[in-house]
Amino acid sequence: MRIAVAGGTGTVGRHVVQVATARGHEVSSMSRAEGVDLVNGRGLTQALQGVEAVIDVSGIQTTSTKKAVDFFTNATQNLLAAEKQAGVKHHVALSIVGIDGSTSGLYAGKLVQEDEVRHGGIPWTLLRSTQFHEFVPLAVKIGTVGPVVTVPRMFTQPVAAREVAEALVTAAESGPRGRVPDLGGPRTEQLAALVRAYLAKTGQRKRILEAVLPGAMGKAMRSGALVPAAGAAVGRQTFSEWLETAEADGGRDQ
Repeated sequence: MRIAVAGGTGTVGRHVVQVATARGHEVSSMSRAEGVDLVNGRGLTQALQGVEAVIDVSGIQTTSTKKAVDFFTNATQNLLAAEKQAGVKHHVALSIVGIDGSTSGLYAGKLVQEDEVRHGGIPWTLLRSTQFHEFVPLAVKIGTVGPVVTVPRMFTQPVAAREVAEALVTAAESGPRGRVPDLGGPRTEQLAALVRAYLAKTGQRKRILEAVLPGAMGKAMRSGALVPAAGAAVGRQTFSEWLETAEADGGRDQ
């Protein structure tokens, strides 16, 4: 099968490319660095010629609702339009567990993306996953001011990016199935505890400050609403196991 990966150089995307290639598929990666821009559509038509399935793991790092909504609206509309023109038969998209009812930030953008996919005219599959293990070093990077790391009080169930990639490639192979079961990691954890373990592993001496975020999303973080419900698929690799990998060591500079 010919598969194109939107966001193929990102945290999950590079794993998707590797997994799909190892399974014998003909795989192409689409990113700005490779001459394809989802936001303005540059290079999309050429990149999708002869492609049978698209796996969309593109994204944006922002806390701005407007930037997130604008990105996912433009990127998804452009991608689906180009898929129609190229005759793509299946669109697979990655989203985030627990975002129903979100009205702000990245989660609002992902809800817009899901809606575009459902009504975009291309047979689709949608997989929601929890945050990846790499979310922890990112939270440290974003939350660090001097010797202090501020992180939201939050229950999370982190999953290996590789396992998410495997699930996405399996979804592409299986054909359009609509919303498939959510995927989460093997353990529910407190984000602050994961940050503490990451700092210790990477030799960083910082004080952790837990912040109680306001609004519906802050409540969802604290209540466990962002972890999968019963019946979800469960990954294998724990966060502590990921910490022992070379991939985690590379995150100390993130």
